[in-house]
Amino acid sequence: MSRQDINRSGEMEVFVSVVERGGFSAAAMARRMTPSAVSKLVARLEKRLGARLVNRSTRKLQLTPEGCAFYERSIAILADIAEAERQASSGEQASGRIRVNTSGSFGNHVLAPLVPAFMALHPAVTLDISHTDAIVDLMEERADVAIRAGPLKSSSLIARKLGATGKIIVASPDYLRRHGEPRTVADLRRHCRIGFSYARAVEGWPLREDGETVTVPITPGVQVGDGEAMRHLALSGAGLARLAAFTVRADIDAGRLVPVLEEANPGDLEEFYALYMGQGGPLPARVRALLDFLAGHVRLSSMNTMV
Repeated sequence: MSRQDINRSGEMEVFVSVVERGGFSAAAMARRMTPSAVSKLVARLEKRLGARLVNRSTRKLQLTPEGCAFYERSIAILADIAEAERQASSGEQASGRIRVNTSGSFGNHVLAPLVPAFMALHPAVTLDISHTDAIVDLMEERADVAIRAGPLKSSSLIARKLGATGKIIVASPDYLRRHGEPRTVADLRRHCRIGFSYARAVEGWPLREDGETVTVPITPGVQVGDGEAMRHLALSGAGLARLAAFTVRADIDAGRLVPVLEEANPGDLEEFYALYMGQGGPLPARVRALLDFLAGHVRLSSMNTMV
């Protein structure tokens, strides 16, 4: 088969479906293909690229580093293709208000810097952005899109993965001068650990100790309802906080916060999703435009670790 005969965008679409749906069978169902055809397509793609993209097992599918890189570029390329087609077509143009609900951390550190570029692409769109870490009812809040982190519960919402980021325990230099730096997991017992005031999927901090991952209870001296408030408390010297890497990267680079116990960091990732109502016909052009833009421009994977 000549290079001209290869449907690269079609291959990317199938590969993205495999990743986002967690396997060949689910991707095959979504793409109206057979699992065998999907598996062969991925195998041909790997052979042409000269790199393994996924490690296969009977229970799960895991991306290789090359697979992660190819997935991220595929998302961006497919979003660019879709945007080019919409701009060239005479069909519905994105216009009107988009109500977005997101956490303060994601809104301030990831979404806000992208807003100017999105508005330049879609000048007929207006954004109405609200911040809360609490889970919201999209219909009740009249939100078009909600951006949330962590494991997703079964619901009537459709989720589009935006990426994943690592988490880091940080403290201010002033706090560490006053209380000392924890050197072992056991040292955390004598430190103030800032916690969330709402229920989390994992109630505690997962850390590596003696070759195993253990969950350390927080028993916080201070509790807050959102990640940005936790970050500001850490900056003020109130205690230790475990936060998404993208929220504290600038603070660490500037010396305002210091990573601690990085040798015990288990490397767990927190995934972020754009959630939207998908039933009842095609998505409005304005919502589709935002979802495609976020999928192509949100960059979290480069922030997974600090070292």
